This record gives sequence, C-alpha cells and structure tokens, in this order.
Amino acid sequence: MAVELHDVCEGLWLWRQPHPDWNDEADWEPEVSSYAVTSGGVRWLVDPLAPPPSERAAWERIDAHGAAAIAVLKPDHVRDVDLFVRWYGAEAYGPALFWPGDVPRTPLEPIRPGMDLPGGLHALHDGRGMHETPLYLPEQRALLFADALTAPGGELRIWRTPWHEERTLPALRALLALDFEHVLVSHGAPVHDRAAFAAALERELYGEPE
Repeated sequence: MAVELHDVCEGLWLWRQPHPDWNDEADWEPEVSSYAVTSGGVRWLVDPLAPPPSERAAWERIDAHGAAAIAVLKPDHVRDVDLFVRWYGAEAYGPALFWPGDVPRTPLEPIRPGMDLPGGLHALHDGRGMHETPLYLPEQRALLFADALTAPGGELRIWRTPWHEERTLPALRALLALDFEHVLVSHGAPVHDRAAFAAALERELYGEPE
C-alpha cells in the first residue's frame, strides 16, 4: 500500500500508511493515520509517522506544511516525533509518561485534559485511563483520536475497557456538547462524521473482554 493522502476540510488533512511494527498478532489493522492541522495560524503534526523516503508526494506535502508544533496523543504513539522535531524545529507536546523502550529523546510539554494548546486546539478527557488526550479542533469542527475509537472494516467503535460504563461512556457522551462534524481515528477507516460518533456510543465495543 502506498501512502494515502486525504483532505478532510480546510486546514486538516492526513496521511495513512502501514505501521512498520504491525504483525499478525496485533489487535489493530496495519494501516495507521497521522494528522496535519493548521489552526489559528499554527501548523501542527499529530502522531506523525514518517513515510518511506520513496513516497515523494507524501513528503512534498508534509514539507510544504512543515510544523511549529507536534503532538503525541498517547504513550504508544511516539512514532517519529524526534525526527520531525529535529527537521522542523517544532515545539513538542505529549504524555507525561511513556512505555519502557519507547521513550522519545525530545522533552515533551505534558498535555493534560482541559489544556488549551497553541492555535486553539483543546485537549480532551476520554475516560479510558490510557493516558490518551484526544484533541478538539474548533476551527475545523473536528475530534482527533489515537485509540479511544477505532474503525475496523470501516465501522466506528469504542475500544473496550473494563470500566466502559462507569467512566469511558460518560466521558465520550460529554463530547457531544462540542460543535464538531469530523471524527478522525488512527486505526481503520480514518474519517467519520458526528452521526457515526453518536452511533458508536451504542455499538458493541471493539476488542476482547478483559
């Protein structure tokens, strides 16, 4: 699969490609998405994974965008934050804690739920207890998720946690109070709408019971 470029709306696009660490035992599909955002005049890259050097169209688009800031939404989405920070001289934001063996060299400013980021991005609480901070983009009327939701086979679903009813579902339902139309997820079909998000709140959860 070549790197796929997808324009979502003005100031928001993504690139999608196979993750190099995927294997047959993974509980997620091999293709993952990275996001490019321009909001309030600030250019962001979110959970960026570097395309192969041969993917010239993708690199030309990324280089034209550049980045003043980079966000990592979840501890296991470190990906290539160090590379992009070095190339673009960007400020970096992300979790306060990381998995052993997958810690970026770049010092990251911690993102916490409720925090406002440069350009007007707003960090959210997803109720999953996985140290993920989804982002709300008011300018694009969009929600960006790492793993709180996924879309295997194109259907948007919530990733299972043991405390879904008590914590996760109330937190995600609260997001319906936001003015959004676009919902982007890293794994599976990347782009969905508000109606799909509302439907996902009622669907069977994704993943095996713990």
